[in-house]
Amino acid sequence: MGVNVSVVAVDAGNSKTDVALIGEDGTVLSTARGGGFQPPYVGVEAALDVLAAAVDEAFAALPGPVGSVGHVSACLANADLPVEEAELAEALEARGWGTSVQVRNDTFAILRAGVDEPRGVAVVCGAGINCVGMVPDGRTARFPAIGRISGDWGGGAGLAEEALWFAARAEDGRGEPTELVRALPGHFGLDSMYALIEALHRGAIPLARRHELTPVLFATAVAGDPVAGALVERLAQEVVAMASVALTRLGLLEEEAPVLLGGSVLAARHPQLNDRIAELLAARAPKAVVRVVSQPPVLGAALLGLDVTGAAPEVHRRLREQYA
Repeated sequence: MGVNVSVVAVDAGNSKTDVALIGEDGTVLSTARGGGFQPPYVGVEAALDVLAAAVDEAFAALPGPVGSVGHVSACLANADLPVEEAELAEALEARGWGTSVQVRNDTFAILRAGVDEPRGVAVVCGAGINCVGMVPDGRTARFPAIGRISGDWGGGAGLAEEALWFAARAEDGRGEPTELVRALPGHFGLDSMYALIEALHRGAIPLARRHELTPVLFATAVAGDPVAGALVERLAQEVVAMASVALTRLGLLEEEAPVLLGGSVLAARHPQLNDRIAELLAARAPKAVVRVVSQPPVLGAALLGLDVTGAAPEVHRRLREQYA
């Protein structure tokens, strides 16, 4: 007799992958962590190899030989469109990790981790911004969330770009004054926006470090800078726009429904941002219940897997208790 794995749960973001193997009774049998999932940059097969390393590690950590393996529930970054989810599911099926495979965008994992049933809306704002919604009958609401070409605005990277734009124009006279002109270069120990622009352009400061400027933007807004404050206000409006549209599509706008906030920007609980989101959403969807997701997304991937397998409610509860 071997160890029977009911669900292979995978939550793969741009920077890390979490895997959890779930038993038939909802017990977490083993876990593993691996690198980020980035098929646009390394190709699908190389990206799946990164997942495979974490999956193999999780199987190696089982408390005995493998008996049977059931469903693979994979919530993946860069699976932004249904056609991409289908392509990735086919590629995962070829790996033979389980008898069935379902791939979803990783935002669904955050949503499912925060609700006791697959019902509600989640808005995630990390490097980028995305929103998904779902209801128990299987209907979903989502956006392409590819960037400006799909109508998106915001996310940590987008906020940093906007802050740099306004600060650059303030320094050279094309734009209105803002304290960002001192705060942004000051974060890197520089004395002017010109110096910061040069450092970013010539690689003295890696472009990837731009994300460090998002907290600087929020601090400048809290200090009363109107330009920084306007950017925070716009982000709040974008979050509420996405959430209210998703609620409307699913028929939840007039019902008590959870609206979950996740990702590094929203999970940081900046009062000026999160409080304003709650205020604006109360006007658009008075019955919405807003809260920040604290549970790990891999729990959501595992719960989505149990939804597919038809596991009993007590199995769901047992799994959730292990991540409390």
